[in-house]
Amino acid sequence: MSSNKKTLVPEAKEALNRFKMEAASEVGVNLKEGYNGDLTSKQAGSVGGQMVKKMVQSYEQGMK
Repeated sequence: MSSNKKTLVPEAKEALNRFKMEAASEVGVNLKEGYNGDLTSKQAGSVGGQMVKKMVQSYEQGMK
């Protein structure tokens, strides 16, 4: 889904942005508010990967 499309749950947008910034900080990627098109694919991928890792960990914790 393109970032230009409406968020299905508007209240979640801010939480997702905080989550993304936290994940970026954990992997040492310096994100800024707004446009981050100057990131390398490796940097962007490491942020997304960290987000997925944390979501999986959270899900696994909930299963216990």
